[in-house]
Amino acid sequence: MGSAAWATWADAGPTAPAGPDPDTGPGSGSGSGSGSGEGDPPVPAVGRVWPVGVRPGVLRGWDPPATVYGPGHRGVDLGASPGTPVRSVAAGRVFFAGPVAGRGVVSVELTSTGDPPLRTTYEPVRASVKQGDEVAAGEVIGTVEATGSHCEGPCVHWGLLRGKTYLNPLLLLPPWLLNGPTRLLPVLGVPLP
Repeated sequence: MGSAAWATWADAGPTAPAGPDPDTGPGSGSGSGSGSGEGDPPVPAVGRVWPVGVRPGVLRGWDPPATVYGPGHRGVDLGASPGTPVRSVAAGRVFFAGPVAGRGVVSVELTSTGDPPLRTTYEPVRASVKQGDEVAAGEVIGTVEATGSHCEGPCVHWGLLRGKTYLNPLLLLPPWLLNGPTRLLPVLGVPLP
């Protein structure tokens, strides 16, 4: 979705829904849309699952715009085939579920994340939830739609907002989810058990 469309969509209130690049890390990014200003509350790592899959490929990372309506990427694109279940990364209440500019969108207002609360968005998604539903972390909220993606291939655009400020959604994930499990390597000269 274009920059201006996202800004309009985010401003529309309850009738509308609401990363780091792997090379630059989860905290990268600056500008008016980054949520990295001194007065911004921190993003708590409340995520318990990836929106799709176990460790999906990040096709396009977080690239905040320099100005409110400037070019950038206000979320992350995760590789996912049509029909893939889409899960809420954390517990919350469905803020919006329906079409926006011809794309299925689900937005979830996350529980206990401040005032205003954080709101995640997922698109293109065929919703299996409706506005007002309470969802648990990891609960399926829909499936990836075959059309409507702005990626070259199939993907889910995952966004994060606090009020009207776009934030890096990967900040929601704790390190163990971002980096995968710790693996012990064999030590040379020590036999494996």
